[in-house]
Amino acid sequence: MANIFDILGPVMVGPSSSHTAGAVRIGLIGRQLFGRQPDKASVYLHGSFAATGRGHGTDKAIIAGLLGMKPDDLRIPDSFKIAEEMGMNFVIEPKELRDAHPNTAEIIMESEDGRKLNLQAFSIGGGRIRVNRLDGLDVSFSGETNTLIVKNQDQPGCITDVSTVLNLCGINIATMQVFRAKRGGTAVMVVETDQVVPRSALEMLEGRTGIIKVTFLNVNEKE
Repeated sequence: MANIFDILGPVMVGPSSSHTAGAVRIGLIGRQLFGRQPDKASVYLHGSFAATGRGHGTDKAIIAGLLGMKPDDLRIPDSFKIAEEMGMNFVIEPKELRDAHPNTAEIIMESEDGRKLNLQAFSIGGGRIRVNRLDGLDVSFSGETNTLIVKNQDQPGCITDVSTVLNLCGINIATMQVFRAKRGGTAVMVVETDQVVPRSALEMLEGRTGIIKVTFLNVNEKE
């Protein structure tokens, strides 16, 4: 059954739920996964995002999301100026992405201490998005629910370790997906949870053999 937002669209600063509101959410989820405002962002727009993005404010919307703004923030049209004031350097360029949805953006976020995150996501309308690549690996999640992302070596025991730690902390798994580049290579687990995964659980996972990186997207976290 469709909800009211499928019919009316989200509360937002326009003009487009896909090219503006969706673009803000792509930037915002990128920031949340990165863990903070990046010091540098390289934004690449594909397809319709590249062709009509400037007219719809897609470029400013993505930068607004990286600054922590939500789709209804009245400051979105001024995001370039605000980014300059907040010390975030950025570039925005068109880019052809193979087999990508027309409303796709790739964002490379960097910090001065050397941290880096590469995110690719697309807008599907109504302010909704899908993240489909993370640090070069195929994934698939909406960012609408609490999401634990574990990058690990593809070896026996990693999935069990994640499930065990979550169980010990009383976290219920809603869905779990596993993606890998090749057998024995690098893999990613995307786990949607009913509860917020506490920092203690994330630290336990980070200490497990074979786990490379742990990221948690808390959808209710306040900026």
